[in-house]
Amino acid sequence: MHLIFGGAYQGKLDYAKERYQLKAEDIYFCGAETDWCSPDLGMGDPVPAPEIDFTKKAIDGLEEFVLSCVCSGVEAKAYLKAHREEWKDSIFICTDISSGVVPCDKKQRAWREMVGRTLMYLGKEAEEVTRIFCGLPQTIKK
Repeated sequence: MHLIFGGAYQGKLDYAKERYQLKAEDIYFCGAETDWCSPDLGMGDPVPAPEIDFTKKAIDGLEEFVLSCVCSGVEAKAYLKAHREEWKDSIFICTDISSGVVPCDKKQRAWREMVGRTLMYLGKEAEEVTRIFCGLPQTIKK
């Protein structure tokens, strides 16, 4: 598994597409079909359980999946552990949301913390970890 992370708009997906010759059909975009935390859901409405299509080569927007986990009361790390065999050869792409000012909103803080736990878990499990900054890859683990 290869974990690619970095700030927003730093070229993570472009790097993955070029390195692995990925096409649109090879990539699962987390949150593309469902807005799990939509204000339209209303208070008390059931929140759909988060899922990832591990049949795709790459999973992009992992931070959006984690947000869905926060909204539905699921621990993202536990979900990934339970599906370990399905993603062991995947490419995960995640925006690092841990920098900057700590959010005042409780849900936003929970999201930030869960993204951190998820990245730590995947970083340990990964064969390779790459940070993308200004479009440049920095090997963290190989």
